[in-house]
Amino acid sequence: MKCYLHEKSEAILSNFKDFALLIARLTIAYGFYEPAINKWSDIGSVAKWFGTLGIPFPTLSAYLTASTELLGVGLLALGLLTRVISLPLIVVMIVAIVTVHLPNGFSAGANGFEIPFYYMVFLFIFASFGSGKISLDSILFKK
Repeated sequence: MKCYLHEKSEAILSNFKDFALLIARLTIAYGFYEPAINKWSDIGSVAKWFGTLGIPFPTLSAYLTASTELLGVGLLALGLLTRVISLPLIVVMIVAIVTVHLPNGFSAGANGFEIPFYYMVFLFIFASFGSGKISLDSILFKK
């Protein structure tokens, strides 16, 4: 069954998928920026906090988390190794949800897991679809 409206809208809107991936990547990269900088500005306190949350090897975990987030900012913004960096960032979000946000429910207003969950969804999209044509991945790794 054909639908003229569906076909026309698909033909027009599919032209914007790479721009949409760019905007999504830049948005998620920006979202990781401040938390990464805050972690690096007082990594010792982050390690102590991680210890109180029961995270194993809290100092190592603090450095790995801060490094992953900061690297993620750069790589997502550039669209470089997007699929690769999305996976450890998903792990960071899973740990954040389980250790901090889950007991507070879903709502972001109650410090719930809503925002890290949305980040995970976008990161899963990047891992699945890649960075799009407006990226260094597209320039460097064309098939």
